[in-house]
Amino acid sequence: MRLPRQTACSWYPRSLSESPSPPAMLNSLTISELTSRLHSREVTARQVLQACLDQIRRVDGRLHAFLACDEAEALTQADAADRRIAAGETAPLLGIPIALKDVIAVKDQRLSCGSKILENFVSPYDATVTEKLRTAGAVVFGRVNMDEFAMGSSTENSAFGTSRNPWDADRIPGGSSGGSAVAVAADECIASLGSDTGGSIRQPAALCGCVGLKPTYGRVSRYGLVAYASSLDQIGSFSRDVRDAATLLGVISGHDRRDSTSVPEPVPDYPAALTGDIKGMKIGLPKEYLATQGLDPEVKSAVDTAVSRLQELGAEPVEISLPHTDYAVATYYIIATAEASANLARFDGIRYGLRVDGKDPTELYSNTRGQGFGDEVKRRIILGTYVLSSGYYDAYYLRAQKVRTLIRQDFLKAFETVDAIVTPTTPTAAFKVGEKSEDPLQMYLSDIFTLSCNLAGICGVSIPCGFTGSPRLPIGLQLLGKPFGEETILRIAHAYEQGTEWHRQKPAL
Repeated sequence: MRLPRQTACSWYPRSLSESPSPPAMLNSLTISELTSRLHSREVTARQVLQACLDQIRRVDGRLHAFLACDEAEALTQADAADRRIAAGETAPLLGIPIALKDVIAVKDQRLSCGSKILENFVSPYDATVTEKLRTAGAVVFGRVNMDEFAMGSSTENSAFGTSRNPWDADRIPGGSSGGSAVAVAADECIASLGSDTGGSIRQPAALCGCVGLKPTYGRVSRYGLVAYASSLDQIGSFSRDVRDAATLLGVISGHDRRDSTSVPEPVPDYPAALTGDIKGMKIGLPKEYLATQGLDPEVKSAVDTAVSRLQELGAEPVEISLPHTDYAVATYYIIATAEASANLARFDGIRYGLRVDGKDPTELYSNTRGQGFGDEVKRRIILGTYVLSSGYYDAYYLRAQKVRTLIRQDFLKAFETVDAIVTPTTPTAAFKVGEKSEDPLQMYLSDIFTLSCNLAGICGVSIPCGFTGSPRLPIGLQLLGKPFGEETILRIAHAYEQGTEWHRQKPAL
């Protein structure tokens, strides 16, 4: 099954779009709003999906969130959802269109990971999260753009073109799950899934003005997620509000025997935790984060105002210390690149993906990987191979693992006295396309507030908390919780969201 290499779903069969126009703005509603309308028969799942497809046609030529989409198959799913609704069935996501980052397996659909080396690869099976979405009634449609193999903070490393921020198309949407964030912020889908290795959900959610949730490591199965760094990767969601994030987490969570890192913890009723009551809850303010060099004054001001609002709602701010914060970036890029060099060794031109022949196996490997991988992927493979090599393993990789343990202990100690930790999600708002592409170190610092969460294996969520002045760009507030403490951070995030209007703001597309 060879998919056309085109963007913005422009290869849809036009005859499939000749159904009557759906009620306006269905594509801008939340999961909870649509679920109510679908089950009361005010609208149909086909109309909801058609509204999303129409929006893709209107705006994705500029934003490039989508890499591919099988419209006919998606409409078939929507019609099946309508039949289930007509039969009186209920399910958490019945009839809701959800897009997936192109690193999550969907049977018989493209799985390119944003790379030329897998450009024409089609997945033979569904990821566990895909199966769970289907069981919950979701219409799983579209493959959305990403940095190649999830390596990047801007989606500029995609082999198929850069996605654009819907608030300013001259700026990046964040990464590596940039396409997932853009698709939600631009109303091209109702929600989406992405993956977060060092902030790749929370950072683009902050830059695009939506809610991005990274669950605790082991809460959501990674079966069917193409690995970047196996001890850091975690699937999570993008949504319009916190209630939708809670609903999605309840659907995709749970133990999976096919994933050895999946933890057999019971799955709470996350929406039930959204009581709005956070009186007496203690929120930690890490002094190391708020004193970070390079923190934009407008971002700091928005976060300070958000903390004040949380205090008005009854939360108690407490200054805390995470003393090993300064070592987090170096630790992350040693561990992540080491694991990446091992995980990407499988792409050799022999078993699947691109194959560029040579006179012997060594030349075949070299030709295939040289032409198939982009510059950033090559850079990280080389660095990872170096830190794992004889004579350097103890000096770099082993030491990084020891520091990782110290970073985790910092968080666990902090959670003995606070219920959650509040930080900026990113040090700045979205920067311009190309501004940092020639300086990898500056690009890596885009994740300075998010990657410690992955090193520690805890949970985190980013929610909108304001805008810069000119240009007007979204700012994100990050809430970090203890392992399997998603209920707590969702409760705090929801209370803040209900007391503000930031999540209701829309880009002028």
